[in-house]
Amino acid sequence: MSSWQRRLSRGAYSGLLRLAQPAYVLRLWLRGREEPLYRHAIGERFGRYGAQASTQGWLWIHAVSLGETRAAAPLIAALRAGHPGLRLLLTHGTATGREAGRALLREGDAQAWLPYDSPGAVRRFLHHFRPALGVMMETEVWPNLLRAARLARVPMVLANARLSEKSRRQGERLDAILRPAVQSFALVLAQTEADAQRLRERGAAPVEVAGNLKFDVSPDAALLARGREWRQLLGRLGRPVLLAAVTREGEEAQLLEAWQAHAWPQGRRRPLLLLVPRHPQRFAEVAELLVAQGLTLARRSGFADAPDAEALAADAWLGDSMGEMVLYYGLADVALLGGSFAQLGGQNLIEAAACSCPVVMGPHTFNFASAAALSQQAGAAFRVDDMAAGLAKALRLLAEPASRAAAGQAGLAFAAQHRGAAERMAQRLLALLPQSAIR
Repeated sequence: MSSWQRRLSRGAYSGLLRLAQPAYVLRLWLRGREEPLYRHAIGERFGRYGAQASTQGWLWIHAVSLGETRAAAPLIAALRAGHPGLRLLLTHGTATGREAGRALLREGDAQAWLPYDSPGAVRRFLHHFRPALGVMMETEVWPNLLRAARLARVPMVLANARLSEKSRRQGERLDAILRPAVQSFALVLAQTEADAQRLRERGAAPVEVAGNLKFDVSPDAALLARGREWRQLLGRLGRPVLLAAVTREGEEAQLLEAWQAHAWPQGRRRPLLLLVPRHPQRFAEVAELLVAQGLTLARRSGFADAPDAEALAADAWLGDSMGEMVLYYGLADVALLGGSFAQLGGQNLIEAAACSCPVVMGPHTFNFASAAALSQQAGAAFRVDDMAAGLAKALRLLAEPASRAAAGQAGLAFAAQHRGAAERMAQRLLALLPQSAIR
């Protein structure tokens, strides 16, 4: 494709973004009703950051949402182990990511929203912070931002990079704007060889396989211990726990339909059903769905250190808290993997494995294809065709303590076997980092 065709495509892309700005602001404001942080510093979304930042260089890491921010944590720790004085700029796109990112900051660091990918906004962002090195996590490829970084001579790295086959095919339709963006990266650190090959086909070079940072995330010991205490408490009442982890829209209804249709043995208490939706703005919706099905409900937000008698007697719990997935995996005897029963590509199952929680996953795990396949090969996860089959498999595991324990141990071994990506990536990034980013 000729250079003028690419310029034309980029111009059309930027024009569409300008037209969409009012809808973008409205969406932020509406999401702010449930998550007030979305209404914080909206000017930053358009590259307006107030007082001028220090002209010293930053190590800039963009972790758009909660999953990427958690994955960035071991990378940041490894970078600081190599250079304790680095100046960290952490940017995000979602409220959950920004909230989690606060815990990663030290004195002298900065945190901000990454601006909307319009030419003016990204130029203002780069002029304000003047980063020495930019690191985009996983799938963040923004054409105008990467072009502006190239013009400003800011080297950019795509770290923990992944590209599913589905995303590769979809990206072919936008090749005129995405290929130059991908080619702008000074380095791509891919999770797997399959990801690396697909990224090379999209124009990335050089590309190296460094592993998946999510294997280096250690579960919070206190949360895990609390979850296991609660599981023991429920176990004494004869109630195993079935977790539907990080569910997406439509999956809860599928699960409840299968739950209500299941032939439950008479005289035996049903397991506790624990639902944890992916997005906090859906907590109320899922609560209403559970009540509409005639199930008694307890919400995690309704008790603090331990569930009360009412919660222990409830049919279902709603995990309406943030940052507590480790607690929920510690609490669960078996987990159904959200996002894998709808055509959404699945959620991260590595965290469940690290908490020794067996996983039952549906057919759609293309976002984590390698981890899902390796987990299944290790005996830590089980593949089914649909939600009804998933529920049936989970209930069989609940009735087979030995199989469940073996799967949990397989998960621990699987998670430990693939660690080391954080150190490998940190070494490559530090080699690119100018001294201006060290304080």
